[in-house]
Amino acid sequence: MAEIHPTAIVDPTAELADDVKIGPYCVVGPHVRLGAGCVLHSHVVLGGPSVFGKGNEFYPFAVIGLRSQDLKYKGEPTFLEVGDFNVFRENCNINRSTTPETKTVIGNYNHFLINSHCGHECVVGDHVILSGFAGVAGHCHIGDWAILSGFAALHQFVRIGAHAMVGGCARVAQDVAPYVIAEGFPAVVRAVNTIGLARRGFSEEDIKALKFAYRKIFLDKNNDKEAAMDLVLADETYGKNPHILHLVNFLRSSERGFIH
Repeated sequence: MAEIHPTAIVDPTAELADDVKIGPYCVVGPHVRLGAGCVLHSHVVLGGPSVFGKGNEFYPFAVIGLRSQDLKYKGEPTFLEVGDFNVFRENCNINRSTTPETKTVIGNYNHFLINSHCGHECVVGDHVILSGFAGVAGHCHIGDWAILSGFAALHQFVRIGAHAMVGGCARVAQDVAPYVIAEGFPAVVRAVNTIGLARRGFSEEDIKALKFAYRKIFLDKNNDKEAAMDLVLADETYGKNPHILHLVNFLRSSERGFIH
């Protein structure tokens, strides 16, 4: 049976796994489902409809799954889906979607640090870190292993590629390519995320391939990006590398354009 502190309020429609722990002064609202091993330390507010997988941990004053802040929201049931083993630190905030046809989706093993925010209809992959005060507007997509440093701000509909790192206080209004470091106000691409990639087991050959693509596509700020991508793909040494193919496909699928 779930362990619920006497000061906590749990709606009768909430579904709790048997080993869930809910600390003092927490509020678990209607139609919230908490999987095995979830822990709410104290003063946590969870709204629904929302589903949380196993092993998620919520720190004081985290507010997760309340209604969308989008002014177009009309009060209908909307959804948040959260995977497994995520950590939600103090004061972080994640909203449900704006319309019933969509949902906000959070993957697995993510860390949302103090005062970070993730808006309606966002899709966050796995192993992502939102550092303190990072703000993600609605409809953004954040790829696996991406890092948003403190106070980074994302415009709505922006995509952050896998293994990208966004620097502190960066203003991001267009997509950020996978595998790169972006920083500045407005943000620009600074380099390949070499250290991050090495830590995650990328081979020297893969990193060399990505550095080659970076030089061709990003280093010259005024070149023809489509022609540069064609040159990268045509290269006999690196053109068939799967990370190069992923990088080019990401850039060519951009609807907002990408920073460079």
